[in-house]
Amino acid sequence: MRYKQLAKQCVQQIESGQLLVNSKMPSLRNFKQLHNVSMTTALNCYQHLESLGWLIAKPQSGYYVAQRSLLVEKPQTPTVISFQSSITQPHLPALYNPFIDPCPLGIARYDPDLIPVDKLQQSFRRAMKQQGNQLSHYPNPQGEMTLRDNLSEHFKTVDFHFSATECVITHGCLDAIRTAIEITTEVGDAIAISSPCFSGLLELLGVMGRRVVEIPSVMEGIDLEQLQKQMQLGAIKAGLFCTSHMNPQGTSMSSLQKQKLVELATQYRIPIIEDDVYLELGYGKVIPLPAKHWDQEGYILWCGSISKTIAAGYRLGWCLPGRYLQDYLQQRLFANQGVTSPLQLAIADFIVRGDYINHLKKIRLHLQQQTLQFIAYLQQHLPSNSKISQPAGGFVLWIEVPNLNTPKLRQLGIQKKLDIRVGNSFSTLGLYPHCFRLNIGFSMTAAEVKLQLSDLIKLVKICSEDTPC
Repeated sequence: MRYKQLAKQCVQQIESGQLLVNSKMPSLRNFKQLHNVSMTTALNCYQHLESLGWLIAKPQSGYYVAQRSLLVEKPQTPTVISFQSSITQPHLPALYNPFIDPCPLGIARYDPDLIPVDKLQQSFRRAMKQQGNQLSHYPNPQGEMTLRDNLSEHFKTVDFHFSATECVITHGCLDAIRTAIEITTEVGDAIAISSPCFSGLLELLGVMGRRVVEIPSVMEGIDLEQLQKQMQLGAIKAGLFCTSHMNPQGTSMSSLQKQKLVELATQYRIPIIEDDVYLELGYGKVIPLPAKHWDQEGYILWCGSISKTIAAGYRLGWCLPGRYLQDYLQQRLFANQGVTSPLQLAIADFIVRGDYINHLKKIRLHLQQQTLQFIAYLQQHLPSNSKISQPAGGFVLWIEVPNLNTPKLRQLGIQKKLDIRVGNSFSTLGLYPHCFRLNIGFSMTAAEVKLQLSDLIKLVKICSEDTPC
């Protein structure tokens, strides 16, 4: 295709230094005339280069050469570990949290400077006017219809269709997941999870008295053969999987994997809770479809939220419980009186005015470039045998440093006020003793981030010289 040929020429010019990092590309009109192609071909070329990380689009300004050239060579990715799944017990969360003021490198969140505060404040003001004297009413336990309608219309634009009547509004994604666990399993039941698995989910399962069966990760997702074996044995009562831009390793299940996951859930009548909190934070132009897209029988309980895309402090999420809708609503009715209405109406307004989709476009480009910058920096400063994940979305990196003594790294990090999420927090099996997760949502140019990254590198070098723990 012509646009790919032109894109290849542009890449060669960037790599040869003819096009410099941060330099502005010719306007689409000039590029069209220069190469005697249509405007569509010119646009496709630039968008293709953008999706590959070579260009970055700046609103009302144009396209610029990205900092991809910082990567001297593609780093090795962390080891994918094979093992036989078995039932284990999650660890309970520590009662003592040394990080009352969160460290930028710890909790998965992005720089608050990226939050569109002005637009959100306008939406809140309109929501308060809209609600008027309805403030005295308790919120609908299922959620405001306006928000559910707008979420339905929003996801329809990426070919994911559902009805507002199928959706339940919750206090964030973890709250949605908690209810899904409560209605599909009982205390003592085993739930299949990916390995490694987000530490917050492991802690939630531990607090709820559930056991787990870790399913090995593979390059295209998870080991579905082992999952099917556990289903055949009757070892699990449910599954709980992040399917897009998994935390901590950043990989996504392929479309074929997601379809197969739905087939297994339907065949064995085992509910699968789909944690899709990072779905809309992919770096490419196309948002991946969730497994729920292929669910015809309702065995997938799809959970999401705005905690990662807008702001964690709003605590607003949702669930499509499928065939479990009535049980889900009944559980919610007894557990709480719904999510605060002004918040729901404000987010509904933010979505319907197009501010949400514009914010997503902006932040995805920002995170893509920031990810490349972090990887380049770590590649240059970590021990040479380090392995760094290559996420296609989200804002965490999974890093493996052979011989790294992570218990010591964690302890020294606390002394330096560094919140380092070490590998064994993401498994019950002790499979990742030389790994740690890094939040990269904050800009590397921030003084605090620069200092903490420098401290982290020093500690990693000290702890990787020790005898393995």
